[in-house]
Amino acid sequence: MSKKEDKKSKKAKGAQETIPEESAPKAKKQKAGPAEPSRMKVHYSKDVVPALMKHFKYANVMAVPKLEKIVINMGLGEAIANAKIIDVAADELGKISGQRPIVTKAKKSIANFKLRQNVAIGAAVTLRGEKMFEFLDRLVSVVLPRVRDFRGVSMKSFDGRGNYTMGLRDQLIFPEIPYEKVDKIRGMNVTIVTTARTDDEARELLKQMGMPFRQQ
Repeated sequence: MSKKEDKKSKKAKGAQETIPEESAPKAKKQKAGPAEPSRMKVHYSKDVVPALMKHFKYANVMAVPKLEKIVINMGLGEAIANAKIIDVAADELGKISGQRPIVTKAKKSIANFKLRQNVAIGAAVTLRGEKMFEFLDRLVSVVLPRVRDFRGVSMKSFDGRGNYTMGLRDQLIFPEIPYEKVDKIRGMNVTIVTTARTDDEARELLKQMGMPFRQQ
């Protein structure tokens, strides 16, 4: 074999051994499957809907009331004198809800309270979908039982249009808030908005979903 032929054969072998990265087959990325629905959402579909249809004798499953959203509002009147309180409260509300809250501002000036328009006076968050079901699950199964001397929530806090509002005195009943890092006790309002047309329908909906109503 001549020297030229020997060089050509070596080049051919080298070309076969070094395959360009572009021509090499790429491994297919596995797509993550859809997240599993929350326990409360499954409970609503499998247990609550049939129970409500039987109780109110709905002809169509679309007539069954459902949760629309949950609004958590924390009023901070002391923020007028100390604006840093807003940041602390918003951080706590974010830990409680798992979602970044918005800062609420005054709509008009009130001289008696030394309040000026557009001054930050609170924080609020609106939960929908999976986060709404997860929060309600934690609220009825973990948070409310942690309230001292808890005997149930009031059945009279409906607004006449199927929406329910409860007041929580402090944020320490949520396990997400560390006790040693709390500088001040802050209360909040939790409003559960439903598609129910009457308070009776909304009351039965929340009762079926585990809301511990106080016995009258």
